[in-house]
Amino acid sequence: MAGRASGHGRRELARDHDIRRLRDLLRAAVLGDAYPDGQLPSEASLMAAHGVTRATVREALALLRRDGLIERVQGVGTQALFTSVTTQLAEAHGAVRPSRGSIFSNGLRPRVLDRSVVPAPTLVAHRLDIRAGEPCLRLEYVSLLGEEPHALATNYVLFPEAERLTGTPFTSHWYALLDEAGVVLGESEFVIDGALADPITSRTLGVADGTPLISMEQAIYDPAGRAFNVAFIQIRADRFRFVSRARSADLPGLPLA
Repeated sequence: MAGRASGHGRRELARDHDIRRLRDLLRAAVLGDAYPDGQLPSEASLMAAHGVTRATVREALALLRRDGLIERVQGVGTQALFTSVTTQLAEAHGAVRPSRGSIFSNGLRPRVLDRSVVPAPTLVAHRLDIRAGEPCLRLEYVSLLGEEPHALATNYVLFPEAERLTGTPFTSHWYALLDEAGVVLGESEFVIDGALADPITSRTLGVADGTPLISMEQAIYDPAGRAFNVAFIQIRADRFRFVSRARSADLPGLPLA
């Protein structure tokens, strides 16, 4: 009995991982625009292509549907609901000019929530190497693609850069604003982790309370290495993907994995 139960448990675990792997493959295909017309393959095609059962296909598709990536319509099939926007991480840093397919070249616009001079909070002051309470510009906005929000950003900017940003219309994306204001970026640093959407953020970004978000803290430095901007950014993980590519360097003294 124990042996049969153990074997059954192993089969169930293997099936669970089949579902997970198929979900991962289909999710990457949907988000990577592998189905330009939005139509996913039939259940029978997926079964044959991946060597899995119909039940496995249906459960993998159910996970994607739960995440809002697909919809299943009787007599029509499975449709992708959207194509996410992908951008190079270097473009997100503001380190290179946006490519044609970048999110920064596709009609971003801000909905400004706050643009006021405030005393620098203690953490911001520490990051910017100033005294707490020194004046800085707080520029907070929701980034929109079309009519859909995809990110919420709160920036704290030191003077004199803050003065230039205050007098410049904010009509596109953050780096366009810096450029139009004549603010020169020398270096940009991200700390990236994850967070769950709180009730206020969820309402602002149009997601359910508790939705996983990409959470970023950014520091921007001038060409002399002085930090002049700290930002706290929440990004919808279901609408935005980063691409990062690095070339291997032959570094002496580092063991090969």
